[in-house]
Parts: sequence; structure tokens; C-alpha cells
Amino acid sequence: MQYVTVIYTKEGHIGRIILNRPEANNAINLPLAQELEEACREINQDDDIYVVVITGAGDKVFCCGSEPELGSRCSVATAVAGIDRPVIAAINGDALGQGLELALSCDIRVASSGARFGFPEVGMGLIPMDGGTQRLPRIVGRTKALELVLTAETINAEEALEIGLVNKIVSPETLASEVDAIAQAIITKGPVALRYVKEAVNKGLDLTLEQGLRLEADLYFLLHTTADRTEGIKAFLEKRPPQFKGQ
Repeated sequence: MQYVTVIYTKEGHIGRIILNRPEANNAINLPLAQELEEACREINQDDDIYVVVITGAGDKVFCCGSEPELGSRCSVATAVAGIDRPVIAAINGDALGQGLELALSCDIRVASSGARFGFPEVGMGLIPMDGGTQRLPRIVGRTKALELVLTAETINAEEALEIGLVNKIVSPETLASEVDAIAQAIITKGPVALRYVKEAVNKGLDLTLEQGLRLEADLYFLLHTTADRTEGIKAFLEKRPPQFKGQ
């Protein structure tokens, strides 16, 4: 597919997606939503990608939300959350409205020090509609999530870190290198194990503890049937880096 409103590239085992509407503060419109969904499908069909990085074009805005005409026709957060391998959000600027919902659908969030976060919807007589009311409380807790959504308050990167909304704050100049370092560390691990870890954590949150422990055990034993598990043991005994193949 020829992408226009997103830039999708693959570098080794890293898939990179850039929201490419800097003239509109990377706001999500229908073409961008459709292209982002297609990029996510392409990633899930490529076993050679071990980790994904998502960011916005420019250096001031990650994504300011969505165009009014988009409505609820496309769920970009659902598409990103459906990627079955780790996803890192490199939040290079403001993440507001559906832009914040997109960031929340990622597994790791690294923010530029100047980034701001918020859900302005209630001020317009609306509510977040792309998972914001569900993912935010699962990440920061019910009380803080309700405060942020009900007041439509915009918070800075420091407060976002304090409440657990982001994993790390870095300077704008080092954001790309810091995120790349995380991605490079992840791709040295077993790719099948990476997918199973994500599945265990995400699905486990919606299960009872007993059910979650059973899921974890099932995935653990499945890993013992993979060639990567054999390679991991062999590499450990031979004191060398493992050469995983995702099999």
C-alpha cells in the first residue's frame, strides 16, 4: 500500500510508524485512520518485526486529536492495541483527545519533556470514544482517570510520569535515541516470548488471578515447544548471545 498520511518503514526487526499530518498537528482524519489500520495489519503479518515504534511528525505535537468529521467511524487505538508485539509510543509533543487514546493503546510510553496530555471532550459535550474511559483507569487508576476526564484538565509530562501515564521523560533532542535504545534492547529477546508476555499481561488484566495464572502457565509451556527456547538454552550454556528466529 502507498502511505501518505502515515509513514511506515521497517528497519531490521523494528517497524516504525509516523503520523504524517504536521500541518494539522497530526490530527486523525479518515485517510490517516485507514492507513494506520492497514499498517497495523501489515505489521501483524510480518513475523520479522519484533517491536513497533509510533510517533508524530514534527517536534511539537504527537497527535492533537481527530478531525470532527471522523466521529466514531474508525478506532485507531483498537488497531494499535491489536498489534501482537510490543509497541512503544515516542510522544514527541502534545497527546490530546484521540491522540492520547492512541498513546494509551501502546505498551510503553516515552515522552518529550514538553509534551502535554489531556481529554478535552467533556468541554465539548462529548466523552472519549476510542478507549480513553477504559484504558486510562487501567493505567493510572479510577480516581485519577475520572479527575482528568471530568475536568478536561491538561497535564504536563512531569505529572504524567508521576501518575504512571508515561514510563519515562526525556529531552526533545534525545527522544529518538532513547526510544531506539529501548527498541534495540527488546529485539535481542525471543520474539515469540515477547508476544506471549504481551498476551499474558493484557489478557490477564481482564481475568481473575486464578485464570490469569492458568493463562501464564499455558503460554510458558507452549514456549517449551519452540526452536527459540532450545536456542536460548543452548546459547546460555555456550555463553554466547542467542540467535532467535521467531520459531
